[in-house]
This record gives sequence, structure tokens and C-alpha cells, in this order.
Amino acid sequence: MKREKIIVGKGTDYPLKGLLTLPSSNAGKVPAVVLVHGSGASNMDERVYKLTPFKDLADGLAKQGIASVRYNKRTFVYGWKMRKLTPSVWDETVEDAIRATDLLKRDPRIDPDRVFIIGHSMGAMLAPRIDAEGGNYRGLILMAGAPGRLEEIIIRQLKQAGQSKGSIMRAIVRLEDRIFSKKFTGLYDLTDEEAKKKKFAGNVTLYYFKEMGKKTAVDFLKESEKPVLIMQGGKDFQALPSEDFAGFQEQLQGRKNVEYRLYENLNHLFVTGIYNDILKARKEYKVEQRIAPEVIDDIADFIKRSL
Repeated sequence: MKREKIIVGKGTDYPLKGLLTLPSSNAGKVPAVVLVHGSGASNMDERVYKLTPFKDLADGLAKQGIASVRYNKRTFVYGWKMRKLTPSVWDETVEDAIRATDLLKRDPRIDPDRVFIIGHSMGAMLAPRIDAEGGNYRGLILMAGAPGRLEEIIIRQLKQAGQSKGSIMRAIVRLEDRIFSKKFTGLYDLTDEEAKKKKFAGNVTLYYFKEMGKKTAVDFLKESEKPVLIMQGGKDFQALPSEDFAGFQEQLQGRKNVEYRLYENLNHLFVTGIYNDILKARKEYKVEQRIAPEVIDDIADFIKRSL
């Protein structure tokens, strides 16, 4: 394989460093993927302590003849600049994903009609929107996503953490649960301007959630017949198999363009799960691992069958 440095959004207010990873073979134009991060400020490898899922995906797919582009997330590079704004997910994620896609499709070594999107976690929740609003992919791969709204996941994760055995931590988290639950009450009855004036945390306002939640991943997927692969780890304590993976299956029931893969022993980052406890996430992610080979094999197989 070979890696080339790129700039996503060159000439804009938010240029982002990235990498184009290409297969070693030069046998004509190749299929490719755009990798879209989960929540928070992430670098191009989507590094979480000792784990680098996007690097693993890029290298593994290149060995199977599939190119990829990955890049630093806007909030990772320009968090200080964005503190003065009231950003939406368009500003934070969607716009840059479309810019990365355009860059990829213009590369003469890439087949522009065979470009896919891989969204992870919150990126999976946004992938169908990115496709609809300018990505125009051949197919979509959703890794550890959720069919509902972001605020629902935040409240659910707080409730999970509130089951902690430590009494102090349990009390703190339950207080946060009550505070945030109250903030989200009546969210979709607010006007956009009202939502922009109500703070959630830091510079993030309720508009961030309202703008994203107007239309869920499932809403977008129901309007498309493109091939979709939905992937989930059985030991994922952030996106839950029993709720999120099952939720996709229930809400997209009967759609022949959608495939599902559940990996019983893998966690949110598609490496071997250890503790299956959201309060031990940091400890779990500090164990160096690589994405399971079967995950990369299944993605490559899905792409090749969708060409």
C-alpha cells in the first residue's frame, strides 16, 4: 500500500490534514471509502488511547484493493476557533465529509462511481445524511451507530453509568441525568433561534441536537435503496446491541438493501471487548489492539459485492 498526504478543504476557513491510502496494485481505477469519525475531537486515525480504528481500516482495506481517505476532524484542529461559534453537526462533520468525498472522486486513480462511506458511532448516525446532502455514495457502512437521536443516547449512557457500584459516582451521574434530561424537555418545540440561545455544555447549544435530530439515520435510510451494511459489536457498551442494533433491524425490517453483522466478542471500536462496562471504557481502550480481521473482511466483501 502507499499513503499520500492530502488537505481536505484546501482554500477554505478549515483546511484539514489527512491521508489517502492506496492499494499497491495499479490495476486501473479502484473503489474507495471515506472514513467519518464519531463524536468528540478526533485525529485522522480516530485514536482513542491505544486504539487507532481508522488506521486499521485504511491499512486493512488497502490490502484488499480498496483505497480510503481519512482526515483530522474539524474540532480536533480548530476547537479553539469553534468555541466562538454555535456549531451544528453540519459544521462539525457533514461539510468536511462531503469535501473529502469530492477530493476522492476527483482523483484519477479512484473510480468516482465506486465510492462508499464508512461512518463510526456518531459518524454512522450521520452517514445517511451525508450521502443525501452531497456525498452521493455507492453504498453505506454504519459501524456502531444508532437509529435514534443523540440526546437519547446521552441520557441512556448517563443511566448506565448511574448503575455504578461506587456511591459517590452513582450520585454524581444521577444528578447529571436529571439536569440533562430536563434540558432536553421540549427540545423540538423550540424555534431554531431559541435553541441556539440555550446552552447544553461549553459552546454547544441545544440547537446542535435539534438540528441533528430533525431527521434520524433511519429516516434517511428509508428514502434510499442503496446497499447498506450495519455492523455492531456484541460487547459494545456505548451503542447497545439490544437497543441500537435491534432498533435498526426493527425499523428497517423487510428492506432487502440492508445487511447486518453482529460480532459477539467485539466492543464499540471493533476490538475484543474486555470489561463490558461503560465506566471502564478508558481502561479498556488503553489496551493496545487492532480491529478484528473479520470486520475488515466483511467490509471488503460488502464493497466488492456492491460494485
